[in-house]
Amino acid sequence: MNHEPFVAFIRELAEASARVILPYYGSRDMGMELKSDASPVTLADRGAEKVMREMIAQRFPEHGIVGEEFGTERGDAEYVWVLDPVDGTKSFILGVPLFGTLIGLLHRGRPILGCIHQPVLQQLMIGDGTTTTLNGQPVQARSCARLSEASLLTTDPLFPAKYQNGAGFDALTRSVRLYRGFGDCYGYLLLCSGWVDVMVDPIMNPWDLLPLVPVLEGAGVRISDWQGAPANHAGATSAVACIPELHDEIIRLLNP
Repeated sequence: MNHEPFVAFIRELAEASARVILPYYGSRDMGMELKSDASPVTLADRGAEKVMREMIAQRFPEHGIVGEEFGTERGDAEYVWVLDPVDGTKSFILGVPLFGTLIGLLHRGRPILGCIHQPVLQQLMIGDGTTTTLNGQPVQARSCARLSEASLLTTDPLFPAKYQNGAGFDALTRSVRLYRGFGDCYGYLLLCSGWVDVMVDPIMNPWDLLPLVPVLEGAGVRISDWQGAPANHAGATSAVACIPELHDEIIRLLNP
């Protein structure tokens, strides 16, 4: 399957969404509101997704779309785009550049392309499950022989105890060399580019997770759910991402 036309279009979507997002970054007038689940949303989230949906509808009218802000259209189509316009909205509203735009493409339900775009830092990471690039240059996760030498990230330190097994997560944090409580999609970008070794999230939505799968796999990262099952489908609701050599030990710690 020739992915290049879709890869070129992903770049267009990333550029267009950035033009919407950047004027709101660092602004006091971003129109922040709370959604029904108490999560924040801004004019940047809604505006960026709206622009990307319009572009997809014009270029590929037969394709489906799953987006965080405006729901699902033609979810049973052969090709379905998955959009998270601002992954890391909490960081975004605080002026912290640890957010990004996630764009994914599914073919018959399987993630085949994914993108993490950080517009402030001008970093565009694209993966197809075999190769991952950062601003056009191939990247790979770094090797790490022992968990005791690893660096660990998670998006919210309160979430493991709330949604999974807090004691297991505490055991993991004690087993690594360095643990930091920031993440969202930027943590996965750091993992794929060789800066950290483990990224875990105890709860995720399809738009949080599915665009990441081809990016992670293309960089040599193993991705599963919290219990070790494959996380490459719409039913997955959590993520454990690391180099393959560390995966089984991490899963044992998280699930005592």
